[in-house]
Amino acid sequence: MVLPVPQGYAFNRTRQCYVATDLRLAATHWSRFRGLMGRGAGDFGAGKALWIVPCHGVHTLAMRFPIDVLYLDRNKVVVHLEQTLKPWRVAPVRMAAASVLELPEGTLRSTGTILGDVLDIATEEAIKAAAV
Repeated sequence: MVLPVPQGYAFNRTRQCYVATDLRLAATHWSRFRGLMGRGAGDFGAGKALWIVPCHGVHTLAMRFPIDVLYLDRNKVVVHLEQTLKPWRVAPVRMAAASVLELPEGTLRSTGTILGDVLDIATEEAIKAAAV
């Protein structure tokens, strides 16, 4: 299997469409805390995503652009979503969430992603391991 991008992807199995084709993983304390702070909207365009693991909620403090947010349980089922979360906001905490996917504004609308949708998320490490 050829990975569509170097880092990973998120595919909405329910809607049969890609939510992100350039997914980055934030799994360390520092990378989860930093998230997208200090980045410009031009650095986070269509197809991009930041997958924060583990995570129950996010903030957009020190961010300069709005984002869409998917809260996923451990089976990667959408348990909550936030469309157009503006800069300098704190999103709700959802204890049912195991991870959060931050996406460019408008992604949820353009993909039709809703509560209950199931995502497949693959990172470069997982794809390399599966290929062995």
